[in-house]
Amino acid sequence: MTGFRLNLSPLKESLGFVKLVEWLTAIFAFGSCGGFSGRNIISLFCGDGMNETLNANFHYPFRLSQVPLVDGNTTICNHSVTTTHMMGDSASAAEFFVGIGIVCFLYSMVALLVYLGYMHVYKDSDFGPIFDFVITAVLVFMWLVCSSAWAKGLQNVKDATDTEGIGASLALCKGGNITCEVTNFANMRTLNISVVFGYLNMFIWAGNAWFVYKETRWHSQKFSSQPGPGRQQVPAPI
Repeated sequence: MTGFRLNLSPLKESLGFVKLVEWLTAIFAFGSCGGFSGRNIISLFCGDGMNETLNANFHYPFRLSQVPLVDGNTTICNHSVTTTHMMGDSASAAEFFVGIGIVCFLYSMVALLVYLGYMHVYKDSDFGPIFDFVITAVLVFMWLVCSSAWAKGLQNVKDATDTEGIGASLALCKGGNITCEVTNFANMRTLNISVVFGYLNMFIWAGNAWFVYKETRWHSQKFSSQPGPGRQQVPAPI
């Protein structure tokens, strides 16, 4: 019989419980990155006693080169300033990270459905456990790559939105008696958490690879080929 049979006992075992943890940590990983929106406030000290402010609003996927600091021709500190955008683009790293998180979220849901309803089919075939192990091993590597890429991309976002990065974007801040300074920073705590969850997912999926490997015939054949304790080989009669 290959029909659906609901059985919650796999959740009490390492195979199902770790998969449930993977499902949750994937949500935290892509949710804390994909839902981010922040604003930095830049103060411009004009040198004649006047101060002006600019707002730098940025969000996922962090295409900062499309974020305007100055929208349209305007006058700032008695200087004519044209449309100016921020510098940098971390969209590829951010979207890659979120994409892997969503893939792992969906795969964990499908795997949990198989564990809870089709475990009798899963254990009776060689294809299911081997396929599960190969996908799990691939996703361990993908978590390593995307987390490292996003960690570097996040650092680029921080560099582009700090005082030095803003000063490099605004020609007004380069020389003269005008000083530009970021006086209010966006809270990037959730982005830091997303990087932590990325690497945490890598370790969790690596641990789960062992439990999935134990379900494959490779492990069972290796275990069955080992002689038991105290078992001695009897020489064949001549």
